[in-house]
Amino acid sequence: MTLVLLDTNAYLRLAKHIKPLLGQLFGQKNYVLTILKDVEDEVYKSNRLKNSFLWFDNPEIKNERVHKRLRLSANERSRIDAMTSVLRSHVLENASSYTTKGRSPPSHTDCFCLAFGEIRPAIVATDDLGMHQLADEFEIKVFHCHEVLHKMLSAKMIGKAMVSEIYHALELKNDLPRSWIDVKHTTFKKVFGAKPKPK
Repeated sequence: MTLVLLDTNAYLRLAKHIKPLLGQLFGQKNYVLTILKDVEDEVYKSNRLKNSFLWFDNPEIKNERVHKRLRLSANERSRIDAMTSVLRSHVLENASSYTTKGRSPPSHTDCFCLAFGEIRPAIVATDDLGMHQLADEFEIKVFHCHEVLHKMLSAKMIGKAMVSEIYHALELKNDLPRSWIDVKHTTFKKVFGAKPKPK
């Protein structure tokens, strides 16, 4: 089994549309998607996120989170907390390098997710470019969220219509990451076709 931890932005981009989402085995590497309570807490602490994602407390979706999220032992949390401190200190010491090319410095919760990926181990799914940079610097495995979507499509866990629906929803919310746009007509060529040639 290959554990894939969804960070906040990855979960929010997928959970409304794909049901069930968490705890399902798929693909040749038996990927399983999960989240941590820390991600849920991040949403509840942000009025902006709560107001933007009103479906977050839909009983069906909330029930899935409660039953499928990972519980950490005291020892695991202690080790992850220690790694989180290392990552967060690195970010603060090199803050300027995380503020270019659309990146932003990873938050404490971001660092906690990456620390989980290092300690557990797991692949962390995120569209946060700052997290990708930090993961690269510490050799922690990460996916872009569109990579998770493609693996689900390849495993026939979802169909082409679902990929199109998610893209359309993100476009309507003006929440389509640059990385998703870049792969729309390459990785998802079978869904959206080849990129139209400029006239």
